[in-house]
Amino acid sequence: MFLGIEIGGTKLQLGLGAGDGTISALWRGGVDRSAGGDGIRRQITAAVPELLAESKIDRSQLRGVGVGFGGPTDDATQSVIKSHHIAGWDGFPLADWLTEMLGLPTVICNDADVAGLAEALFGAGKGLSPIFYITVGTGVGGGLIIDGEIYRGVGRGAAEIGHIVITEGDDDERDLIVEDYSSGLGIERAAAKMASGGGMFDHLDLTQPITAKAVAEAAKLGDYRARRLYRMATDSLATAINHVVTLLCPRRVIIGGGVSLIGEELFFEPIRRYVAERGMQALAGLTDIVPAALGEEVVIHGALALARRRLK
Repeated sequence: MFLGIEIGGTKLQLGLGAGDGTISALWRGGVDRSAGGDGIRRQITAAVPELLAESKIDRSQLRGVGVGFGGPTDDATQSVIKSHHIAGWDGFPLADWLTEMLGLPTVICNDADVAGLAEALFGAGKGLSPIFYITVGTGVGGGLIIDGEIYRGVGRGAAEIGHIVITEGDDDERDLIVEDYSSGLGIERAAAKMASGGGMFDHLDLTQPITAKAVAEAAKLGDYRARRLYRMATDSLATAINHVVTLLCPRRVIIGGGVSLIGEELFFEPIRRYVAERGMQALAGLTDIVPAALGEEVVIHGALALARRRLK
């Protein structure tokens, strides 16, 4: 039995399982960004005994811990490089901290990488290789899985599709990347900017905080400006996917994360059409694009599988 942990930009999850595609018990909580990394670490410290008690599993039954972290990680030092969304993680020795706290060997990796591993082993990529996984949530992350193994470049990450430049900035402005257009935070910021500039939404209540979910619901109802924001999001992501196909030609691209849940009409179909129309024609039809299969627990599945593989 292993403990799997997902540390994301908006949620924290802990799960118990054998790393074989099943989860025996799950704990889920929200993340307070203002509390930073210290706040999340306090949550983990409190959640582990709570999860064990509810599942009636003794800590002595645990063989190790696997972590999917929402940001780049260093394989050699098993530490966090940084979080792009929450302060207090730069250079943090996460594996050492968990090992000291729990008395268990720990392995960490980027959350999109372990999610990709889970989808390759147990989900929409099962039996296929290579697969390229993309998560579109608070941020945009990617993972390349070849023959059931995570491709990590030289050990500090790879497949960072969310950081592909879409629009080059002027001298006094930074470049805009996929994450700026396609992530949940990017959509929220674009909607807020549009509203502050006098743009009117037909189905978005501007007296309430603007969320990506609210923009998605407005788009489903036919709101012109909300649909325009989602079109910008899908076009940017599809541009990046075309780069992935041109460079890697994976057998399948699998997309998960909260933003993708808007569905076929407003998300997957426009992406597939864009890739088909603008991609390299010699590679046309070799890569299919599908929704992820493992839902909100995908990172936990991957973290457990990572622990099983690395902590034998």
